[in-house]
Amino acid sequence: FSTLLDEDGRIIDDAWRDRRRGLLLRLFEDVAPDAVVTEMYPFGRRPFRFELLPLLEAAKTRRTLIASSVRDVLIAKSKPGRAEEAARITRALYDLVLVHGDPRLIRLEASFPQVAEIADLIRYTGYVTEAVPVKDRVDRSTGEVLVSAGGGAVGSPLLSAAVAARPLSREGARPWRVIAGANLPEAEYAALQRQAAGQSGLIVERFRADFRELLARCRLSVSQGGYNTVLETLACHAPAVIVPFAEGQESEQTDRVRLLAERGLMRFIPQDQVTPVRLAEEIDRAATMTPPALDIDLGGAARSAEILLQA
Repeated sequence: FSTLLDEDGRIIDDAWRDRRRGLLLRLFEDVAPDAVVTEMYPFGRRPFRFELLPLLEAAKTRRTLIASSVRDVLIAKSKPGRAEEAARITRALYDLVLVHGDPRLIRLEASFPQVAEIADLIRYTGYVTEAVPVKDRVDRSTGEVLVSAGGGAVGSPLLSAAVAARPLSREGARPWRVIAGANLPEAEYAALQRQAAGQSGLIVERFRADFRELLARCRLSVSQGGYNTVLETLACHAPAVIVPFAEGQESEQTDRVRLLAERGLMRFIPQDQVTPVRLAEEIDRAATMTPPALDIDLGGAARSAEILLQA
């Protein structure tokens, strides 16, 4: 969000901001909502404050319920004073902060040092996910190694490293399935198929509608560290090697996975340290793991609605 473009691909200007702000405020007047919920703001999405602050001020004047909806881990602030600014705006304008996580696993203060200033506004909802906890342990001894990268748009380095790691791993004799993702560019997908050619038992495919079922019974999982993927992995108690996406200012995946790895729930490789050799070593370590069973609250969607309705 460092550069915002309009619907025609042009950098937005003050006139565009004014029009957008006016549309949003008129929409607020027409709808007269019982609640306004902002995704991430004021803990992120700062470039949109030109329209969000006027909306929040209008909602505050109307005594409309105002809530911020955030994940369990916030992106680290690179500029001094940003966390303090977020706490100040929250204190002045918000009634609730819905944290979509389970404090028994990760608490907000792990990524937001100003929690004490807004502690009375925080409500943990549980994780918002469609993942369903697997109650019974499954026999993974004959399972495949499952490699995935979400939608795949930024997954090519991990997928390629995994294909190269297979001959180096003690798990290389078993079947491996690489799910590239629908958004992996066609040229990169073709290159991945060429790289995998000749490795018997190595399957490369775009998409699987039964991904969760594959994850539930795989030998182990190798993936990026997106919110949904991590939750599905934990719900399935799958041994895992996670390589979180960490380009630019993105710290959320790395911070979450590091905290979980410290608890022995998965193996973790920073994105800039991935090589086929290192990945093969971590895969072999993960194959010996039995992740501890966790009682994780995965009812965040329903609980968020309950909190808003009760406020």
